[in-house]
Amino acid sequence: MTYCVGMRLNAGLVFLSDSRTNAGVDQVGTFRKLSVFEIPGDRMMVMMTAGNLSISQSIRQLVSELKTEDGHSIWNAPNMYEAARLLGEAVRQVHERDAASLSAFGIEFNVSIIFGGQINGERCRLFQIYSAGNFIESHDENTYFQIGEAKYGKPIIDRVVTPATSLDDAAKCALISMDSTLRSNVSVGLPLDLLVYEADSLAVTHFVTIDERNEYFQMIRNTWGHQLKSVFEGLDAPVWNAAPEVAGNVLHSTNTGSKPVKVAPPPRVAIPAVSRSPLQTLSQQFHDGQQ
Repeated sequence: MTYCVGMRLNAGLVFLSDSRTNAGVDQVGTFRKLSVFEIPGDRMMVMMTAGNLSISQSIRQLVSELKTEDGHSIWNAPNMYEAARLLGEAVRQVHERDAASLSAFGIEFNVSIIFGGQINGERCRLFQIYSAGNFIESHDENTYFQIGEAKYGKPIIDRVVTPATSLDDAAKCALISMDSTLRSNVSVGLPLDLLVYEADSLAVTHFVTIDERNEYFQMIRNTWGHQLKSVFEGLDAPVWNAAPEVAGNVLHSTNTGSKPVKVAPPPRVAIPAVSRSPLQTLSQQFHDGQQ
């Protein structure tokens, strides 16, 4: 499995991917899932993939060589939309060639792609491409895409990232998102590939491969965990059975009519008689304590 996230910001683009492809008990595979298509000064494009590795590698090879009837390729496409369309066409060609054979062996044609970058003369753009070769584009209302094990790292991005977020803050948020995923899912693993692109550079700006020895990522993992625990411990406990006049952190009050759905036991089940003390409200407990 994998986890990849791509962000489109006013300041540029951020891409982060893990490199785990298999997480069996005694077999862990590592393959790079982030690929760069670059002609410095003219274009810089990044592709990240999730799904079947053989499909992903076939698509990457094919799109690097594919040329349309009108002479367009990923190396000379006039804009990012046309480049994304060429990548979608490569997906369809690999599907046409391999899908039936894979299906005969019970293997689903499964691939998803994040593709983004900038071509000279237009702004940064970001796309998500599906197994059918169709795609959608990121806009200000949805400034990022995730593929693979997305659920663990999504909440922090939703709370933090906007188009105005700086590249450094977005990279930090992406790493926290990845850390959350690493902690919850063994199918995602180190090393990580992080690429940060400043708008209008038309070349890779910053790139690093992160392993378990990376000082900054270790700081992120330790500090984020401690801070989360501190915030959690700083939240007040809920108030139960509060009197109607009590305000503040009330989870349940005495005038609340909510009750659980109770399943009645069958007639043959003997129900022992149990004497129970009546529940006290907080006001009664307070009154008793004053006596």
